[in-house]
Amino acid sequence: MKEGFTIIEELKLPSDYNALVDVENLVDRICSGLGVEEEAYGNVLIAVTEAVNNAIQHGNELQRDLFVNVAVGDKQEEFCFNIEDEGKGFNFSDLPDPTAPENILKESGRGIFLMKNLADEVVYNDVGNSVSIYFTK
Repeated sequence: MKEGFTIIEELKLPSDYNALVDVENLVDRICSGLGVEEEAYGNVLIAVTEAVNNAIQHGNELQRDLFVNVAVGDKQEEFCFNIEDEGKGFNFSDLPDPTAPENILKESGRGIFLMKNLADEVVYNDVGNSVSIYFTK
């Protein structure tokens, strides 16, 4: 998360898809508390749940003894969700284009593409096991 953000809430989740309901509740609370417009709420919900889903599935490889940490940062004009898993990370700069003809019919591989198109900014740490997703209020 960039400098200048105040952490307003944190969650530690097991690597279990059942934890996604806690993420949805968190997004509801944050968006309501910050006065996020209803049109933008869906973008936040999809981007954040996709990031947590990726952390559970790809980062922690569904290992229930590994956790996903979610932190919410607030700043004057924007807010941020940081999602970090305990996995080894990945090379986020070398991903196949999900809109390329050879990938268009694949059942997976669109999550990061979605996140980047729904948020104002998506920033990974160098290792690739932490992502910060930024939204304008």
